[in-house]
Amino acid sequence: MQFILYIFSIKLLVSLTVTTKLRLMKIEDFISKVIPDSILLQRDLKLENETSEAELIRRLKLLMNKNEVWRSYIGQGYYGTITPSTILRNIFENPGWYTSYTPYQPEISQGRLESLFNYQTMISDLTGLARANASLLDEGTASAEAMCLAVRYTNRKRFLLDRRCHPQTINVVTSRAKNLSIEIVVISIDNVDHAKEIISTGQFSGYLLQYPDTEGNIWDDKIRAVAEVTKSNKTLLITATDLLALTLIESPDSLGADIAVGSSQRFGIPMGFGGPHAAFISSTEALTRLLPGRIVGLSKDAMNKPAYRLALQTREQHIRRDKATSNICTAQALLANMAAFYAVYHGPEGLKRIASRIHRNTLRLVSALENAGYKIANQTAVFDTIKVLPNSKQNCLQSIQRKAFEKRVNLLYYPDGGAATSYELQLYAFRTFKI
Repeated sequence: MQFILYIFSIKLLVSLTVTTKLRLMKIEDFISKVIPDSILLQRDLKLENETSEAELIRRLKLLMNKNEVWRSYIGQGYYGTITPSTILRNIFENPGWYTSYTPYQPEISQGRLESLFNYQTMISDLTGLARANASLLDEGTASAEAMCLAVRYTNRKRFLLDRRCHPQTINVVTSRAKNLSIEIVVISIDNVDHAKEIISTGQFSGYLLQYPDTEGNIWDDKIRAVAEVTKSNKTLLITATDLLALTLIESPDSLGADIAVGSSQRFGIPMGFGGPHAAFISSTEALTRLLPGRIVGLSKDAMNKPAYRLALQTREQHIRRDKATSNICTAQALLANMAAFYAVYHGPEGLKRIASRIHRNTLRLVSALENAGYKIANQTAVFDTIKVLPNSKQNCLQSIQRKAFEKRVNLLYYPDGGAATSYELQLYAFRTFKI
């Protein structure tokens, strides 16, 4: 009660100060001068009677208990993961990390900058590209930022989008393009000759494709063939990719990509309800000054000691508007730091072991499904995602859905009657085998 009285006394003091300075009778007079009548609520707020904290928590628990927690194998950039208790306790649940807004003098936050520097280094190591920024919001917006970068770099207002990208990425990119008067042309990497023919017109700023694609296919040879055509036509090749997969498969740089984007959610970030997660964007050195967001660099201080600083900030708050390359105003620094610590915690070999276990279980599932009479629709090698096509009434889509429902498992279903599953860590493998 004393706390409430203290808060109200502070509010009263502020109100009196404002009204006195402005020579007003009451705070409502100030509000009426600031807020137009057309948007001002002309009645009292309809609020419930006050309740105690304990009662509120009880109500929330009743609502939470109505939820059914199923195992998700939907994939498409969202995976169950394990956050090491060391990171959970010391980073995710530590107010020193989770309450920190981006400081306006970030150089005083050397620990956070060093961790973000590690994040950038990790992204560059896995993608093979020279530059990476200190995170973006999610894979969809990172892809949209990559599209805008390609348009700025080439000064072409047409952009190629592969139909095998994740659906949410396609939706975000097309929405952004519409508002910026960028024409989107959808093609498919599986018809590589058609893709090369379209790129050869020289009319497109970039080509965004998924690697591995949304159905799990790894089109490395076709991407390499497309890259030769994009370079000769000065079209930027952009790959939306999976960091964990990159510990085993070829890097985007080795395939000829100019930009790589994606999500770092798999590196110890809870799935949540689809977010928040830290995205990444990396590029060749030639595109450094066009990258959105911030880049942390390593320099020396006045004592000639190593010091971290924000080496590049390309939004208009930091530089002149005509020089700005993107107006993206924030990042996911906490989650990027968690992903960086996840990589440090496991190390390169540990990450490869996790990826290898996931891949082995995926291959075991492929063998089990084929023995059960299912057809695997994937046309290439896979990492963790497979698409299954039923080939009999006994193995129809409805049968798969019913069995998944009984086991409380969410799979991904397609209009053509197919279903897809994406693996997480190896300890959940037995759940899908039971289906």
